[in-house]
Amino acid sequence: MSFRRFALLLAAIPALGVVLACSIFTPQAPQPAATLDSLYTAAAQTLDVLSTQGAAAEKTPTSSPTLSIPTDSPTAFATYTLVPPLQTITKCDAAAFVADITFPDGSSVGRGNTFTKTWRIKNVGTCTWTTAYELVFVRGEKFGGKNAVALPEGVGPGGSVDVSIQLTAPNQDGRYRGYWKLRNASGVLFGFGAGGEADIYVDVIVSGYTVTGYDFAANLCEADWHNKDKDLPCPGVNNSSDGFAIVIADPKMEDGKVRGAGLLTHPQMIKNGWITGRYPAVNIRTGDRFRALIGCLYKANDCNMTFKLEYQIGQEPLKLLGQWQEVYEGEYYAVDLDLSFLSGKKVRFLLTTLANGSSHEDYGLWINPRITTQSDKPPTATPSPTPSPTVTATPSQTPTPTLTFTPTATFTPSPTPTETPTETPTTAP
Repeated sequence: MSFRRFALLLAAIPALGVVLACSIFTPQAPQPAATLDSLYTAAAQTLDVLSTQGAAAEKTPTSSPTLSIPTDSPTAFATYTLVPPLQTITKCDAAAFVADITFPDGSSVGRGNTFTKTWRIKNVGTCTWTTAYELVFVRGEKFGGKNAVALPEGVGPGGSVDVSIQLTAPNQDGRYRGYWKLRNASGVLFGFGAGGEADIYVDVIVSGYTVTGYDFAANLCEADWHNKDKDLPCPGVNNSSDGFAIVIADPKMEDGKVRGAGLLTHPQMIKNGWITGRYPAVNIRTGDRFRALIGCLYKANDCNMTFKLEYQIGQEPLKLLGQWQEVYEGEYYAVDLDLSFLSGKKVRFLLTTLANGSSHEDYGLWINPRITTQSDKPPTATPSPTPSPTVTATPSQTPTPTLTFTPTATFTPSPTPTETPTETPTTAP
């Protein structure tokens, strides 16, 4: 028996053992000898079959495994699936600053001057900007501008637009900056730059001078002067019973000091008389102010009157700017009124003096009445107003002063007319 056949026989013995074991634990009567013979016969047949298969296996040629390396590989390395690069995150509303078209950072602007700032901005978002989009003020110096200004035209993605806003410089020197953002049609703010948080801004240096924009004394006869009953000549007639308005170069105020040229007005010489000068309309800008010193003429001891400043726009009703009660007590009012609320309008101003009862010695002085404005240029010399008589008051014999006008020589004014038909006229000495 060959070694291989012996090995197969040994392999079959366990199988025989399994069969026998099953027989042992099967709840049946012990097997007779014939049954045992049949089991041996079956085992022998199994060995024959296994022997035959083993012989066949010996005859089957086998080949040693060999390592096969391809010689024509399409690629030298392993192939990977390409991943597209990360895409830039885009927004519906996004903007970029392009340039300052006017007034770049650090530009000089005169005090109170109006200027137009223009930016060029670009739509770098995915949504189209419509004219419902606005540039809005967010912080800093507002320069008297609007809270928001609409885009002048629609702007598609990738397009640019110039946005302008009219502004007015402050009235004090310094460097000022105001910040602005965009707002979409839904009212949502968005800024500039990658994060959409940056602002665009106005950055200017303000400097300049305060100059006279309109001089009421120098332009005395541009005004229409009248009293309750009639129009009055200009310049007025000294001590006219109708009242008068004249310019005096160097009048003394109640404290005896000279502070500039004066517009001297006297109301109609009746009880509660008055006189008004209605000036032509002038253009008012932001920062303009009305300035004057007001009081009684020196030694006009019986002065008791009201000064009134009014204005009118077009045919609208008159409106009061200021009103001051004045008596002869050695003091005066310094009037300084901001006219910025009238900016951009043509405005008429009316100067009025009214007697508080008797008009006796109601010589009212408006010293240097003028509208001042801001300019980036120094003031130029202003010609002296004409006529320019020197006026002084000397006490009368009754303790009421009369006035002496001395343009070239001193003379005594005409007697003061009566206040009412029952009053006795007072004559000069």
